[in-house]
Amino acid sequence: MSEHRNVIIIGTGPSGLTAAIYAARAGLEPLIFEGAQPGGQLTTTTEIENFPGFPEGVTGPELMDKMREQALRFGAKSLFRTVTDADLNARPFRIRDDEGVDYLCDALIISTGASAKYLGIESESKLKGYGVSACATCDGFFYRDKDIVVVGGGDTALEEALYLTHFGKTVTIIHRRDEFRASTFMSEKAKKHPKIIIKWDSVVEEVLGTPGPEGVTGVRIKNLKTGKTEVLSCSGFFVAIGHHPNTELFNGLIDLDEQGYIRTEERSSRTNVAGVFACGDVQDPIYRQAITAAGSGCRAAIDAERWLAENES
Repeated sequence: MSEHRNVIIIGTGPSGLTAAIYAARAGLEPLIFEGAQPGGQLTTTTEIENFPGFPEGVTGPELMDKMREQALRFGAKSLFRTVTDADLNARPFRIRDDEGVDYLCDALIISTGASAKYLGIESESKLKGYGVSACATCDGFFYRDKDIVVVGGGDTALEEALYLTHFGKTVTIIHRRDEFRASTFMSEKAKKHPKIIIKWDSVVEEVLGTPGPEGVTGVRIKNLKTGKTEVLSCSGFFVAIGHHPNTELFNGLIDLDEQGYIRTEERSSRTNVAGVFACGDVQDPIYRQAITAAGSGCRAAIDAERWLAENES
């Protein structure tokens, strides 16, 4: 017989674990599926200095471990497994994990997050957390008075670059085309900024540096029109080529927007399927911060608790 739970939470990170804390404190004994990356994207962040309550900063893994411990203390159960299938056509909902085990639940909270798109080169992967980042708001502070590189040409890339000018000595934008894809307003603002340098028609061949205290020291880029390569010195390397929500499992099961993010009701975590809720980056393409994700996890748990109370059989 399949295990039956009041609430199942798919995914962790600050949203899923906060939802678990609130659901557990409400006596709902939630079951959490940690997925392929327990703790979410924050586990790749070496230092977090903007999460309230940690004046000296905290590492991503440490913060996630503390949140998990808190949820388990109140009665949540955590499984380090991945959900491979879901049936949301009728209650109780059926969830299947990667070991082929089925679970049933009356309410489902989806917190599978969104993954930053990276360039996919080996040196970039090796230096993630050591100068390579996909979040200027999270990590820009670490590069005060240093040279910074941003890769991308859309609105997000230019927003990140302009934000980083508050910290960096220089901000070099590397874009593979000869014109930005961003709005005219953002493009002109970036072009006119005294701290911003633009390398047109260029791609990154290698991120230079070593994992450890020194971290990123520069990038080697290639001009696609001339074939010329050059090395730029930098301490921070920010990739801003977009994110993709981790919603493949739910395609066709619940409403997604054009980018694949889960649609939720205004001022609510409710999806179009009664009893299914979403929180964190999987439904937030705008803020993508640990603190906003945690807040949405709280909201999802409260929404689920109230919905269960209203729909007791």
